[in-house]
Amino acid sequence: MSFAKISTRKIYEQIADQLKQFILEGGWKSGEKLPSTKELSEQFQVGRSTMREALSALRAMGLIDIRQGEGCYVRTVESADIKMPSFDSLLLSREAIFELMEARIALEAANASIAANRRTDEDLAAFRQLLQSMQEHLGDEALGEAADIEFHRLLAKATHNSIMMRLLDTISSQMEAAIREARRIQIYGSRQVSVQLWEEHEAIYKAMEARDPAGAEKGMRTHLTHVERVLRAYLGEDTAEGQE
Repeated sequence: MSFAKISTRKIYEQIADQLKQFILEGGWKSGEKLPSTKELSEQFQVGRSTMREALSALRAMGLIDIRQGEGCYVRTVESADIKMPSFDSLLLSREAIFELMEARIALEAANASIAANRRTDEDLAAFRQLLQSMQEHLGDEALGEAADIEFHRLLAKATHNSIMMRLLDTISSQMEAAIREARRIQIYGSRQVSVQLWEEHEAIYKAMEARDPAGAEKGMRTHLTHVERVLRAYLGEDTAEGQE
């Protein structure tokens, strides 16, 4: 495997473009696991954070799945007409960001309620393990971001409804592309904020454990409304709109 070295601005976008072409040309097959972030970073001669940005871009394009603790896997690609998301325009489109946020709150509140009724002991065990890991790495940007994404993925999985999982993947992928930098700076990099977010995740878990749909839904709305307030403050918006 051989890729061109990158030396200009927006490095992760150029790496993502090369990896996209490699996948679409059959370099990695559907369901195949990609090399580790470390291996890819060495191949491209860039830092791991840059490589994580590139992999997140591929996920936003629907080309790969990023599985916490397992790695990245190629998804089934039905069309070669896949374009790199316009990250700059997304970052400048505040209206689009908050429309996505509104849709995400509605979807994930429903997910929390459904999961509280349908969760299995296996689901709860996965949540406990993840919450412990989150608590041990409070304030760590990279691990905090990955764990947060995994929590919401596990919640969708606990609904045992494949459509809910697909809807979450579509919305969250776009959200990650649009607000990744804001989240890292204002949320995952702050220990104080990450502690509060951990407590919110814990409250959602406790409601699920107690099979309390109303409590789980309320906990999710509280959590995502908090995230929305942080984003509005970061983007210079009036936070009143994000309050319930």
